[in-house]
Amino acid sequence: MMLAADLPDTLPVFPLPGALLLPRARLPLHLFEPRYLQMLEDCLKTRDRIIGMVQPLPVPDGVDVGGAPLHDIGCAGRVTQFSETDDGRYLVTLTGISRFRIREETDGFAPYRRCAVDWPPFDRDLGRAEKDPGLDRAALTALLERYFAARQLSTDWETIRDAQDELLINSLSMLLSFEPEDKQALLEAPTLSDRRETLITLIEFALRGGTSEEMPQ
Repeated sequence: MMLAADLPDTLPVFPLPGALLLPRARLPLHLFEPRYLQMLEDCLKTRDRIIGMVQPLPVPDGVDVGGAPLHDIGCAGRVTQFSETDDGRYLVTLTGISRFRIREETDGFAPYRRCAVDWPPFDRDLGRAEKDPGLDRAALTALLERYFAARQLSTDWETIRDAQDELLINSLSMLLSFEPEDKQALLEAPTLSDRRETLITLIEFALRGGTSEEMPQ
């Protein structure tokens, strides 16, 4: 378990719309752009191998999201697995450590972006897996059955029934198809219970055929 004192003040950041990383969860990434290959190479030379995942703010079609303004809050992950393909691409797994708030973007000679960050008030992210006392697993499973049926998706229902609270809620938050701004709302939920409530609202809204622009704030 990483301690707050071990977390760096500055992070390389990977702006990727719709990609959600949460503490203690795992996010697979496919890196092929030269700037992000360089980011990975530099990251692997450090002791902790940490990369910050941040969602860019919406930009017009055709604009490079790599240079877009960033949301204030992201999540740092440690490179826990990587492999190189024959054509020089990398398949990477990040394991979430803690959320952070961007203080400012820093200048430098690297081709990728770096940010100075603050880690409070996300101290709970460094602790043990959260529990959700208010989780009604039967009701959530029934809702998921409707959602998966509507989208003609399949899943391992036994795994869903047996998963621990945090693993279940965070995995659904990361894997289900929501708009980037909805993913950001899930990331910023203060507690696991808050994230579950947001997740249920998003699923119910999707089943009613709503769009993210119509979501209640």
